[in-house]
Amino acid sequence: MTFTVAPPRTDAALAALLPWPAPDDHKYSRGRLALVAGSPAYPGAACLAATASQRAGAGYTEVFCAGKSLLAVRAASPSLVAQDWRHWQPSREAALSPDRPGACVIGCGFAGEGKTEGPLVMETLRAFAGPLLVDGGALTLLASATGLRLAAERACAGLPLVLTPHGGEAVRLARAAQLEEGLTGAALARELARAFGAVVALKGPCTYIADGAGVEAMDRGTAALAKAGTGDVLAGIIGALLAQGIGARDSAALGCALHAEAGRAAEEARTAICVVAEDLPSYLPAAVRAIAGR
Repeated sequence: MTFTVAPPRTDAALAALLPWPAPDDHKYSRGRLALVAGSPAYPGAACLAATASQRAGAGYTEVFCAGKSLLAVRAASPSLVAQDWRHWQPSREAALSPDRPGACVIGCGFAGEGKTEGPLVMETLRAFAGPLLVDGGALTLLASATGLRLAAERACAGLPLVLTPHGGEAVRLARAAQLEEGLTGAALARELARAFGAVVALKGPCTYIADGAGVEAMDRGTAALAKAGTGDVLAGIIGALLAQGIGARDSAALGCALHAEAGRAAEEARTAICVVAEDLPSYLPAAVRAIAGR
């Protein structure tokens, strides 16, 4: 299997995607992100994704999490809106439009258990009529015959789907899709994108971003990002870009680059040893400036 992997995008190409607000924008025109995240065991994942989404430009982030996680999420940022995930009704989400864009991220801090989280994931895949990013424990639940079917239905309906697996999650998805064993890197990202009708950002020392048309690399990362929770930050960043109306593959490419640049800025300030995931949102302004040349 031979194919060409596109090189990393230049700063100029990425800078052209940055969602600078217009003078007359308001919180809804800047994009609403619904974040379904944070099981009782992992409330911090919801906090990391939510605060990252705010720093990445989302005008309004609303978190739907386990009841036991609400206090942690509300304490993470006073400007977050948080509800018990029993109130999440994807079919009743307000219709999206160019002047009121939005997106959903699901799975950060999910434990991968089926009783509560399974229905949340499957109903969101079926009923959310906007860009959707699946991460974390929700990827485990997606790796099923039902998940494949619902992903195919979204693709047929033209509804953007982004998957952000690490290596182990990618292997589970590949098995569910009955892909050839032994695929790695760019080839694995491409085949997963085709199987699920999605944009796939396969995370690693070199991240590969794929859709049905091709694969590109992103190699700006640093070992400072090899810490628990950094993937939740990435999901929040990409989700915020989707919520601001940027296309799925562009959101993945720009989000991965911003995440990497934030990691590099944090490493310079704190060393590769000392960086933790909760540092990263505060370094997103430096990441934006690094890409924008400002």
